[in-house]
Amino acid sequence: MALSDIDRLIQLLAKLPGLGPRSARRAALHMINNRSALMTPLTEAMAAAAQNIRTCSQCGNLDTRDPCAICTDPKRDLSIICVVEDVADLWALERTASYRGIYQVLGGVLSPLDGVGPEDLNITALLGRAAQEAVREVILATSATVDGRTTAHYITDRLAESGANVSVSALAHGIPVGGELDYLDDGTLSAALKERRSI
Repeated sequence: MALSDIDRLIQLLAKLPGLGPRSARRAALHMINNRSALMTPLTEAMAAAAQNIRTCSQCGNLDTRDPCAICTDPKRDLSIICVVEDVADLWALERTASYRGIYQVLGGVLSPLDGVGPEDLNITALLGRAAQEAVREVILATSATVDGRTTAHYITDRLAESGANVSVSALAHGIPVGGELDYLDDGTLSAALKERRSI
């Protein structure tokens, strides 16, 4: 038996992260009840995104142009490359408006259990960019997971082997702004102690 258009919409929405079947039903009903104000513009925006969004050939970001707006922004500091796992991490850093360098999106992390090796990530592109004379720092903004740290160590070793004249730094890990010690997990507290600095 073929699915109705409503059931198909609900099933597709349920595939989105953070939406289960019940949330998808609520979202579908809300869109249906607001067709002209919400559903039609959303359909048009999704069709335009599917047609126009591409991956930046320089950094791996998603944009409607290649190279992306970040890579072509003349106000960006081309001497600093921030290495992130995926585009969501890039967007998170951009939301802070505190970083003005450029990026390299790896496309994941090294994970032998999942069959992800160095050749599956954009590490070669990073090494090529880091070798440019203008680049003086590479910031490793990988996650604090085992795979994220393994990836950071691997990149650090490869940068050293390549002879690139860059300093390598990593994001600090530890207590979040406004965090109370009693509510933090042991790993976060341990990282905060190890990353302590003089004041």
